[in-house]
Amino acid sequence: MNVSAIGESNRVGLDESYRPLPALYLGFLSIWFFSACSWTFNTYKNRHLQINNLQWTLASVPLIKALQLTLSFLFWYSCFYLELCSLWMSFGVYITGVLFQTVSFVSFLLISHGYCITCERLSVTERRTTAALGCVFYLTLVGYRASVPYFTVLLMLNYMISFYVIFHHISQNLLVLREQLTFIEDEEVQPMFDAVYMKYRMFKKFQGAMQILAVAETMIYINIDDSSENYWLRLLVREWAQFCIFMYIGWTFRSQELAPRFSVMPTLKSKVDLMVPPIYRIEMDATSFQEFQRHEWHIGVPTSVRDKSSRDSVLVIIQHPNAYRPRTLVSSRKQPV
Repeated sequence: MNVSAIGESNRVGLDESYRPLPALYLGFLSIWFFSACSWTFNTYKNRHLQINNLQWTLASVPLIKALQLTLSFLFWYSCFYLELCSLWMSFGVYITGVLFQTVSFVSFLLISHGYCITCERLSVTERRTTAALGCVFYLTLVGYRASVPYFTVLLMLNYMISFYVIFHHISQNLLVLREQLTFIEDEEVQPMFDAVYMKYRMFKKFQGAMQILAVAETMIYINIDDSSENYWLRLLVREWAQFCIFMYIGWTFRSQELAPRFSVMPTLKSKVDLMVPPIYRIEMDATSFQEFQRHEWHIGVPTSVRDKSSRDSVLVIIQHPNAYRPRTLVSSRKQPV
């Protein structure tokens, strides 16, 4: 938004080239508001399937964007049709715009770390790094929007470091998932292979979306055309790019189809190489199960079944290590009710 035009609006009038802005902001407000409501409703509806807060974190982004577009529409509408430009409303547009970009950036950092995808929680170091990058990004963005000297260079440097961190963690997660896929394929465990492969595809799509975002952000900040005649056109392109990229990422990490497959993941990432234990499946009736007694097996550890419509009881049978079998075997068995 042109700050100088806002400051002079009450005295010299608005440039007519800004007249399409109320209609543009109203159109994008309708799109983002519908998306935010649908996303929030879908997340709440499928909350019993979710074992993480990733969808709630992503759902907050379109809500903030809808608030920013609401304030933008009210500001420009009141300027043109009520001849009243509120300084406080323009300040609200400024703050919500910075907040939207910061929350989006932090969400992308969380996804790149594998939050709720390859691990349930981030380590203390990862949380501190994400918080520090988010705070620095917020401060540099505020300085850039306020036209503070040298903050353009600082913002570009922050973008370079942040995108490096995002792509570095994506590459690490892809490498880990490829190793897991190779091992699971050798063990011929198709259900687990499908779940891990879906996570691998999600990271590949996210990697492509981040590459497009990096190019788009670069094009926005190197655009030297600051004329007011085609401001509405630049606004149209920028808003459509933001909407398409974020909706693509949100659809990739949608909850209603992916959450049941995410029930098997470590709580935290491990710094050592982990090997997926062999998994076996044995079907037996209730009579055979009652007579099943082995000293080396620990029987009767129930898993958390999130799908309430499931008609079968799921038990995890763990074979304890001993002198003859040094490796722990995890077996998933299903007992008919």
